Amino acid sequence: MVILYLVGAVLCAVLYYAFQKRFTYWESRGVLQFSLLVNLRELLLGLIPYRGVTEVLETIYNAFPESRYCGVYQFSTPTLLIRDPELIKKVTVKDFEYFTDHYNVLEEDTEPMWEKNLFALKGDKWKDMRATLSPSFTSSKMKLMFDLISNYAKAFVGYFEEHPDQAHSMEMKDVFTRFTNDIIATSAFGVNCDSIRNPQNEFYLMGKDITNFTGFWANLRMIITFLFPRLAKRLQFTFFSKQATHFFTTLIRENIASREQNGIIRPDMLHLLIEARKGRLNFDKAVEDTEFTAIEGVADRKEEKRKKEQLTDMDITAQALIFFFAGFDSVSTLMCFMAHELAINADIQERLQHEVDDTMRQCEGNITYQALSKMEYMDMVVAETMRKWPVGVFSGRVCTKPYTIKPEKEGEKAVKLNVNDSLWIPIFAIHRDENNYENPTRFDPERFNRENRASVLPYQFIPFGVGPRSCIGNRFALMETKLVFFYLLSKFNLVVTEKTDVPLQLGKHAFQLKAKNGFWLALKARTR
Repeated sequence: MVILYLVGAVLCAVLYYAFQKRFTYWESRGVLQFSLLVNLRELLLGLIPYRGVTEVLETIYNAFPESRYCGVYQFSTPTLLIRDPELIKKVTVKDFEYFTDHYNVLEEDTEPMWEKNLFALKGDKWKDMRATLSPSFTSSKMKLMFDLISNYAKAFVGYFEEHPDQAHSMEMKDVFTRFTNDIIATSAFGVNCDSIRNPQNEFYLMGKDITNFTGFWANLRMIITFLFPRLAKRLQFTFFSKQATHFFTTLIRENIASREQNGIIRPDMLHLLIEARKGRLNFDKAVEDTEFTAIEGVADRKEEKRKKEQLTDMDITAQALIFFFAGFDSVSTLMCFMAHELAINADIQERLQHEVDDTMRQCEGNITYQALSKMEYMDMVVAETMRKWPVGVFSGRVCTKPYTIKPEKEGEKAVKLNVNDSLWIPIFAIHRDENNYENPTRFDPERFNRENRASVLPYQFIPFGVGPRSCIGNRFALMETKLVFFYLLSKFNLVVTEKTDVPLQLGKHAFQLKAKNGFWLALKARTR
């Protein structure tokens, strides 16, 4: 018995030492770090969701108001959280070559559709793929797809004109997800869907399957993947179900074959990717737009001279899939938050409707890409929605070669980062910092009017990320968001119902920004 006690004591001592060493990583380097006990609780974040990721990161960010950075732990992995705008600029733009990659959550050769997409690629492979894809996302390419998306948005709103009984109380996440599903289906996969009129269509069901990361088991699977990637590989844990993977891979392969055999040309993203594979896609003269919210990747023009990647069918499927992720969930979430804010801020909604009506008259009922991009108040409302509710809660980077953050403030020490060390940029917390925005929880589009937007520092408004790895599809996301609200507000008022949460409560069961009780609103036909 005594021997068992001794063995137990030694084991406890060893575990304590290993634990202490791991969770004092930043402290031992002279970097302020968040409470050790709190970090322990966050290890169970996905299993016991007492707080959401958003709240956790905001708490950490606010704990060190005078610091440029602080130490945190991504589960058990030391991570440096960057707070200072100038330091963000330095590591993501000026010294980008040291931080070119995103954190890899999967072991190699476990999920081909994930590993080959632009978000997951690393180093030169990422640079070559970005150079290949960038010409597909210029404003002139968005203009080519504009009518396709516009017609879908008009038909989507037309459904509720035909079925006013269904507009009395709707969960907007479900509604907008069906719309974004159809947009991605038609533009990235070349498939026509009508998920409002045909709610059980296979494409929509497969889309829900492949993007579902909520719930206990989904979070447990993600945590095991993050903490024990080799075990996850051995257990054959994958992000995507085999059924969904087969569905989307087959769909792209058959669609490409059909187009090439029959000479089919369709103004969509799949056509642009096929053209990129053939080396026919180059940067062209941009269409003039005045959108404050649209960003052009820092490296876009430099990419013209890089070698272009020879795209395989799997490469194209992987890119289409990441567009699906962004469009199906992220863009629909942006639409939900915008709809909610317009419903509870009737004066802002009314002003935006006046701009919609004026633009409709000027275009004689046929909205154009240029007219939409020049709608200033629309742009202000979208910008403020992304400021208050950035769908990308944080952005991550991985150090790809040794780097030193030099001390600039009193009490700082040089922070030496090694290869594979992680950085976090807490976008949500930056957007909610009262030092960056007065009364940050108030929804105020005037922050982004012509006079005020000049005072918004570039690295304090980063809804699409920052630097060369910012979101390549931001123009596409803005176009479909503005189009659906253009047609929606031309016909309806967004109004609250008895199910509407005011104020909105954020959910705690997912790693994304979500509403705890859903986005419940109603559509009320406008009377002129």
